[in-house]
Amino acid sequence: MLGILFIFICLFSFGTFMIMADLFKLPSYKASKAILKVSKRERKKVKNTDVFILELSTKLSKFIKLNDYKKKKMIASLKSAEINLSPETYIAQAFVKAGIVFLIIVPALFILPIISPLVLFLSIAVYFKETKKADEAVKKQREEIEYELPRFTSTLVQELKASRDVLSILERYKQSAGRSMKSELEITVADMKSGSYEAALTRFETRLGSSVLSEIVRGLISVLRGDDGVVYFQMLSHDLKQLELQRLKTIAAKQPGKIRKYSFAMLMCFIFMYLTVMGVEIVKTLGNMF
Repeated sequence: MLGILFIFICLFSFGTFMIMADLFKLPSYKASKAILKVSKRERKKVKNTDVFILELSTKLSKFIKLNDYKKKKMIASLKSAEINLSPETYIAQAFVKAGIVFLIIVPALFILPIISPLVLFLSIAVYFKETKKADEAVKKQREEIEYELPRFTSTLVQELKASRDVLSILERYKQSAGRSMKSELEITVADMKSGSYEAALTRFETRLGSSVLSEIVRGLISVLRGDDGVVYFQMLSHDLKQLELQRLKTIAAKQPGKIRKYSFAMLMCFIFMYLTVMGVEIVKTLGNMF
């Protein structure tokens, strides 16, 4: 009887889903999977759950409204984080993932009610984690670029002594830049070729929101306006080298704390080894006495 009931529930649920999918014009599974493969730059296997979440997020995004400022800010963050979703779909995806986790509370109420608050807090944590994913990716990218800025500034000092063409300088440096810096420079160079140089550099600064990068962009804009810029970048290069040394000292100061736990483990191993040898010798001595 239970087997028949289970089969009926499965068939009824499948039929209901197919009817709702037809009414709401949901895309097919193959179409959603193809879109998801194209939207992901990484060559990873697309999971079935990702396709399902994308379908629900696309439908839910129609009911999410954002003001112009927040929408523009999110578009810039998603573009820098290489997430090919609209801001509405991105937020809807966070709601869907949190909602899927929240559904666990239904069986929890019948099996183990005491963990229901834990499921609620977990769903809230999932929502905030998903909404912050783009900002965290941009933060990581900003840190990688800031580590490279001292070398970039030194290159600008040498390049500006020979040429005043900012676009050519950026194109040449792009060939030897790191992954994050190269990606941002590609966007900036393409933006400069299609429009205003100053506006493109300003957008480059806005996407990352780095104070150090703002100083570099300010110097590049002054070069476009006719200033010399060499002395400015020489002073800036000196300051950035000092900041880099300070950063390296901070990283080095953290290393002893990480090594200390391994040193303590080695010390305990040596003590255990000596105690083992002493114990064996004591046992042998007692054996000879008796």
